Amino acid sequence: MTMNKENLKEMMNAVEKFHKKHGFDIRTKDTKTMYYRMNLMMEEVGEVCQCITKNKGDITEEHADLLILLLGNCVTMDIDLTEAFWNKFEKIMNRPSKKVGEHTRVSNWNGDEQK
Repeated sequence: MTMNKENLKEMMNAVEKFHKKHGFDIRTKDTKTMYYRMNLMMEEVGEVCQCITKNKGDITEEHADLLILLLGNCVTMDIDLTEAFWNKFEKIMNRPSKKVGEHTRVSNWNGDEQK
């Protein structure tokens, strides 16, 4: 089987196979399972931060870990990430950008929390 490695659906299928191989939850919205998965995501975000702040680790690999966990969350919760991505992308493409301090944002956040 030839896999198009650029295709999100193929990545989702690969992660689902990984979940099945290791007995991870599939298609559940169990709160305890999702708390565990969110903790894993926070751990991986921390590792990305260490790559930046401490020059420790491989930032490309840590981003791949985050993507695999995100795809795993979607497998676990039965989310169609392709559809969700394009729906959200259309929304943000139609939003105006704004400066918050020295950074550009495309969100509803206005930066008032920093004052």
